[in-house]
Amino acid sequence: MTHPLSTHLDDQGIVLTTQVRPRANNSRPPRVKSRGLDPSLTIAQDEKPVPHQRVAAYAIVRSQRGVLGTQCSDRTAIPGLWQLPGGGLEQGETPSEGVMREIMEESSQRVRISRLIDVQSDHWIGRSPSGVLEDFQALRIIYTAVCADPTDPLVLDVGGTTMAASWVPVPRWRSLPWTSGARSLLDRHLNHIRLR
Repeated sequence: MTHPLSTHLDDQGIVLTTQVRPRANNSRPPRVKSRGLDPSLTIAQDEKPVPHQRVAAYAIVRSQRGVLGTQCSDRTAIPGLWQLPGGGLEQGETPSEGVMREIMEESSQRVRISRLIDVQSDHWIGRSPSGVLEDFQALRIIYTAVCADPTDPLVLDVGGTTMAASWVPVPRWRSLPWTSGARSLLDRHLNHIRLR
């Protein structure tokens, strides 16, 4: 895959369109990630993991005030870390609709989606917050977005996985403790987002 082009929702589910090129004889084979396993996980002999797939959409959001970050609450495994706004899609929601809804819930900001920049997948076995053993696959669809009229962020989904949201001045974004995934995306894409 060269890069993602678009996503949309049809009757069968989410359709992802990508640009690809043939593999050259001297190119490396695609990287294959192995399924992760929580190292402290204890599994009973007769316990079988429940398959669970979560499709989520996130965005690097820019405005004249900076980049929008959301801070994870203690309802997550990473409380206090900062990440990109976004989250799980609701039934029948397109990825772009879902990320705009999540940005509103987590920060009270209205945005315009600019472009699709990445699709990521992770797979692991572990326990859900409720204690259920899950064979979990996370699919993340990543966009860039622009907020033309930024306001002071306010978390509307109180009691959820976001405890705070903030506009972070672009020159200072590295001063916050970001998740590794958010930090990698910001490193690669933040300076290429146009505000117009």
